[in-house]
Amino acid sequence: MNDAQLKSLLKSGKVGRYKVDTGLYFRITDQKSAFWVLRYSINKKRRELSLGRYGRATGELSLSDAKLKALEIKASIRSGVDPIAEKARQKLPQFNTTDDVAQDWLSECERHLKNPQIPARVYRKEISPFIGQLAVEKVTSRDILQIIRRVSISGRPSIANDSLNYCKQLFNHAIKLDLINNNPATPFTEKDAGGTEKSRTRMLTINEISTVFAVFKTHENIITRENYIAFTLLLVLGVRKGELIAAQWREFDFETLLWELPAERTKTGSKITIPIPKLVVPLFKELKIRANGSEYIFPSRRLSKRRKYISDDTLNHALAKLFGQKVDSNKQPYPNILGQNKIQHFVVHDLRRTFRSLLAEVGVQPHIAERCLNHKIKGVEGIYDRYDYLEERREALDMLAQKVLSKIPATLSQLDF
Repeated sequence: MNDAQLKSLLKSGKVGRYKVDTGLYFRITDQKSAFWVLRYSINKKRRELSLGRYGRATGELSLSDAKLKALEIKASIRSGVDPIAEKARQKLPQFNTTDDVAQDWLSECERHLKNPQIPARVYRKEISPFIGQLAVEKVTSRDILQIIRRVSISGRPSIANDSLNYCKQLFNHAIKLDLINNNPATPFTEKDAGGTEKSRTRMLTINEISTVFAVFKTHENIITRENYIAFTLLLVLGVRKGELIAAQWREFDFETLLWELPAERTKTGSKITIPIPKLVVPLFKELKIRANGSEYIFPSRRLSKRRKYISDDTLNHALAKLFGQKVDSNKQPYPNILGQNKIQHFVVHDLRRTFRSLLAEVGVQPHIAERCLNHKIKGVEGIYDRYDYLEERREALDMLAQKVLSKIPATLSQLDF
């Protein structure tokens, strides 16, 4: 069949499929439209592939073009390549950069990790700025070394180890996606990053707490009122930072003075009812006013698509500024104000250790103190001891609140709910 015959068929408008060559057909759908179709067999299955529209315009196929394309495809079919399967394969996600791979890896983290925001934060801050825009196959071991050395030199050994660990996971994910054959982070160990991590022992004495909060009070441009209250509640309630900043008002009952912390927001995966000391109720009253109708007790202070409460780094950054570890808007380092007041360096999580030590100071028995921390009791005792010690914990937190608040200038609000 020649080109003139094809045009005549198309003009007739006779809908149908007409054989032009071995496996190649001319399919008419109406007087204006016709397509090239290739029929073939592979793996004992008959298949049909559309090659394109008939014509001479851009993107269309003439008779000679269609024959040539059909020959090329049939040659690949003889070598075992199914063009339909290959076409479907091209619809798979495309990964042009390391950031593209990271996005897919982090989505997997969201499915199986309890706190996927942790690898997301480390990748965004420590890894992406250096290799995010590189093609994943172009990343070398030297790039990984630059990342972990930079973090280690900054005095953050645990983050250096995390960065290395997440690099290994990221490039293992790239291997699973068949994008690379070797993981550039594999040669490195903790010795190359932050070294073997030692358990922290830092805790604050009651006198140090008094000094720290006095500094907080005189530097409200750094420790805002909301931050000040957050630090106070961490000391008095002993909860983890993430559990506090993500808290919602619906979790609190101020008539029974109880906070129902749900299991999905605890590190142990176990819910806990936390008694609220009467002395800190005015702080919650003040937070309610400041929340301005938000469902969160510490709502985000900026418009954010990520979440509606403050960042995980908010309290960390504020504290780091007072230790002279950050720079201001003019890129000038903040003075080490807390150091000048003879306060040795501590981090936000050290307040939880301080809370546990202060409970011991006020005479709280160890098993009650551990329950205050929502720690799982190990061994046989943990299996059989299911008592919640709620009233004992209420008494313990009331004593602790009295000890702590007597030493810090809390300036509690007298507002009513």
